Parts: sequence; C-alpha cells; structure tokens
Amino acid sequence: MKRAAALALLLLAACQAPAPRPAPTSEAAATDWAGEYDRLRETGTAVYRVDPAASDIRIHVYRGGRAAKLGHNHVLSAPDFAGYAAIDGEDLTSARFELRVRFDALSIDDPALRQDTGGAFAGVRSESDITGTRRNMLGPRVLDADHHPELRIRSLRIEGDWPLPIARVAIDWHGVTREQDVLLQVERNDAQLRARGSLVLRQTDYGITPFTILGGAIAVQDAVAVRFDLQARRWPSD
Repeated sequence: MKRAAALALLLLAACQAPAPRPAPTSEAAATDWAGEYDRLRETGTAVYRVDPAASDIRIHVYRGGRAAKLGHNHVLSAPDFAGYAAIDGEDLTSARFELRVRFDALSIDDPALRQDTGGAFAGVRSESDITGTRRNMLGPRVLDADHHPELRIRSLRIEGDWPLPIARVAIDWHGVTREQDVLLQVERNDAQLRARGSLVLRQTDYGITPFTILGGAIAVQDAVAVRFDLQARRWPSD
C-alpha cells in the first residue's frame, strides 16, 4: 500500500505543470503550401479543402510499463488543422493530398471522446492531470513541440482503384521523414470528398523517446494509433 501511495504522489507531481507556450495556428501554417493547390485548380484539377469542423482526427496513446495500471491511455483529437486534396477526373494516379496538424491545437482526453472510445480509455481525468499530460507530451523530453510544432502527412504515390485507393505517404514528424502505405476509403463528388482510414506510428522511428517515469515502471508504449475521417469541400466554393 505504501508503495502504491508513493507512486500516486509521484504521478500527481508530474501532472502539475503549465502548458507549453502557444504556437501559430494551423491556418497560418497552411499559407506556405496552399498556393501549390491553387495552381493545380487553375489547370482544371478539382481541389478540395478539408473542413476541420466536419472532420475527425483521433490519436490514441497507450499506457505501458510494469505498473501500467497506474497510468492512463490517452485520446487526443485535432479540432483545428489544414489539408488539401487534388483529383484530376478519374485518374487516381495523379491524385495528391497533404495534411498538417499542429500540436498546440490538440485536445487531450476530452471526456466525451474517452467515453466514445470505451474500454480502458473510458473515464474522466482531472484538469490538473490533463495539464500534466500536455506538458509531458509536448515538452522537450518527448515531442519537443516548440521546435517540431506539427505533423505533416503528404502523398507520394496513389495506386489501387476507387473507392479504396492505397496511398504511399511521407510522414514528417519531429524532424524525421518516413514512408508507409495507408489504405483509404474515399467517397467523392464534384462538391465534396470524404476520406477515412488509420495508420500506426512508432515514436522511436522518428527519434522520439516514449515518456517514462520511475525507471520505466510507468511508460507510454511506442506505437501510436491515428484514426481519421476527413471531410473536404471543393475549393474555392462557388
């Protein structure tokens, strides 16, 4: 009992710290690459702009370590981000897209999203715990968001066929770029596009050391799951 109480006190102390300094908004981050999609639009290519308010990006972070039950799984969501897709008629191989998510805009452990995920993710966390989670995730020991403020996913090649294309993507994270394949489910018409899918990222692949305390007794697992349901509208709208 004494050991469990000591662990709980250490966890509480780790959680009580101010959030990182805010960084520029995702809209500002998009201004250096929106012009590329604007030029594609001028050639007659259909360009869609992601609508964050109608979309859903969730990042699932898993507890680990010998005393994992004293830790928490986390549900992160991205209420504000920027993304574009371009499709030239039915030619899937010429399609392209890019998505950028800024870490300062992430929502962490929203009670409704934790409940919706269910299982070991359910349960309400205190504001002080959430503040500490934000500090630990975004601080210099893990994501170092002051120096690496965003996650960028961009298509390199698209193959397969509608409505289940396979995208070869480059993922830029923490100053490292890796490639992997992602299966998408796409619904589209002239006015709108919807793309759903998921991918798994391993922090160590990007030079990130997963957060640990107490000599690894409480830790974050290396694998992070990203699920997305993106809704985009023809850009610019009529």
